[in-house]
Amino acid sequence: MPFDLTQPLSWESAAGDAAVMLDELQPNIVKAHTREFLTILFLKFTDPAGGRALLKALSQPPTGTPLLKSAKTHLQEVKAFKATGTKGTPYVSVGLTGDGYAALQIPAPKIPPDASFRSGMKNAGLNDPAPASWEPHFRDAIHAVILVGDQMSGPRNKALTTVRHLIQACHGVHILGEEKGHGLHNSNGDGIEHFGYVDGRSQPLFLTEDIDDERLTADGATNWDPAFALNRVIVPDTAAPDPAKHFGSYFVFRKLEQNVKQFKKQEKALAKRLHLKGDDAERAGAMLVGRFEDGTPLTTQFADGNHHPVPNDFDYDSDPNGAKCPFFAHIRKVNPRGSGGFEPVDGERLHIMARRGQTYGVRTDQPNDGRIENKPSKDVGLLFMAFNADIAEQFEFAQSTWANNPGFPRVPPGAGAPGLDLVIGQSPNPRPDIHCPVEWGGTTTATTTATPQAVTMKGGEYFFMPSLAFCRSL
Repeated sequence: MPFDLTQPLSWESAAGDAAVMLDELQPNIVKAHTREFLTILFLKFTDPAGGRALLKALSQPPTGTPLLKSAKTHLQEVKAFKATGTKGTPYVSVGLTGDGYAALQIPAPKIPPDASFRSGMKNAGLNDPAPASWEPHFRDAIHAVILVGDQMSGPRNKALTTVRHLIQACHGVHILGEEKGHGLHNSNGDGIEHFGYVDGRSQPLFLTEDIDDERLTADGATNWDPAFALNRVIVPDTAAPDPAKHFGSYFVFRKLEQNVKQFKKQEKALAKRLHLKGDDAERAGAMLVGRFEDGTPLTTQFADGNHHPVPNDFDYDSDPNGAKCPFFAHIRKVNPRGSGGFEPVDGERLHIMARRGQTYGVRTDQPNDGRIENKPSKDVGLLFMAFNADIAEQFEFAQSTWANNPGFPRVPPGAGAPGLDLVIGQSPNPRPDIHCPVEWGGTTTATTTATPQAVTMKGGEYFFMPSLAFCRSL
């Protein structure tokens, strides 16, 4: 029985083709998989048979439980943990690049058709640093990625050891490099990124159970609807035995290094230029991000403190002139919530993606201790990860047409250009001046120098996370 991809899905009542899809879909796509400790291995195949053998062994080992569990199993584990505290199994996932499919000798018509995926991130035209300057393991032609994670380091290490043994047993499979992610949290227990701000709060929800939880146990969904259709995150797996029942997702990976010391200095400098004093000085950093450090949205409050739970049910209808949250703020640039001025909200929602990123790097300081000189300037950052149904329409659009575009969103006459996203925006040209509200909600603005870029892209690639059925079929 076909299921409706244009709607969210109830996984608990899924039947027919919907149940098959969940049984064959990898986890972490329609619902984030918890993993405080994450290792990511980037692979190259020099023997098609060895690469095929690895994917089959991950999904259907000769003995024992498959390392690649299904989305359905993951959802059942989450439900069991909430009910009884029973811990789930580690997260293991695998993805292939366009070159990876070719290296496995998959016929070209069966390779996932997304044009950006087939071309690769090196050819994306996103104002990224030249690929020759990327970290060494990203410069090579990557064929596959394997992610291994868990809430605890012990189960992650055990699963990772098994994965490494499988790789060693498969001829012609080579590890090009690896990345390690470690969860970072504030004193409230919320996940944060290295600049100290709550991260990942606003996510598209694809399961009706999660949507109901958002309405009933979070701050509701009156102003912003978190429900998204399945076809915004999954697509038919064209290389699987039955693409009508077997699905996957395009996976974007980017390593983003954060110069925390520089960012914190610029927060302080911006507050000084705007003559923000006392508690109001915190608003300078909130203008760059769009939220205060604890997650309080700047468009709803002039100070922090609204974080039980961290809000997501807001839009910018009460702030059309950017008098509260400026137009260049990160979260306003990459999710304008109907305020972009170029498309209706339904059009803007087509560009939203399911983000699954995690911080990397070890800190010797406390992120929000109020100090600057002890902050790291390198070797920490974000492993940006996102699932897409259409890379060009989702990730690339959000990066190039929104974040990198100084003319987005459309602003009232006389308000000046919005400028780049000052967190992730990239441009080969000097950063234009920014226009900041001097008082929250007031009519007076100040034009000042934009903060310099404090995030550097160190490398990345596009992958497709295939169905388990595809891996077993090799």
